[in-house]
Amino acid sequence: MKKIFALLAVFALSSILFAQKAGKKISFDSVDLKGNAVTDSIYQENKITMLNIWGTFCPPCIREMPDLAKLNEVNKSKGVRVVGIPIDIIDEMGNISPKERAAADEIINATGAHYTHLVPNYGMFSTFLRNIQAVPATIFVDSKGNQVGQMYLGARSQQDWQKIIDKLLKNAE
Repeated sequence: MKKIFALLAVFALSSILFAQKAGKKISFDSVDLKGNAVTDSIYQENKITMLNIWGTFCPPCIREMPDLAKLNEVNKSKGVRVVGIPIDIIDEMGNISPKERAAADEIINATGAHYTHLVPNYGMFSTFLRNIQAVPATIFVDSKGNQVGQMYLGARSQQDWQKIIDKLLKNAE
């Protein structure tokens, strides 16, 4: 039991020390799971983009995906977009793992999370994904590519995310 508490304390401390900072530029050049090129220019299409970093191994990530799909639909007219990043679909060599890719596709279809999902790459891992210690982790980005607010760890309900989104939209005006 002491080991578990020690690990939790180390995790909490590392999360604080390595937390993403508001105002930080979040840029990337990647592809989505369908193979289409996607760059950080997608931010320009929205007032706020919600980057949700998730894992195929993560039950809380999977549980919140239907709510994220609903958020994406409900908030399109407000200029908000959800983008997923399945962090574990590439292997240690930077190649897409067919097994994990298939798992991601299955999860997306099962949860109805048919918003854009990016394939993480070396550039992402050497910048804004570098300090991700746990998933799900969510970062909000403005239309210029700057992080707004804090990085959020853990899954939330549609209602809880909506409150955060509404506050960020209000502050963006």
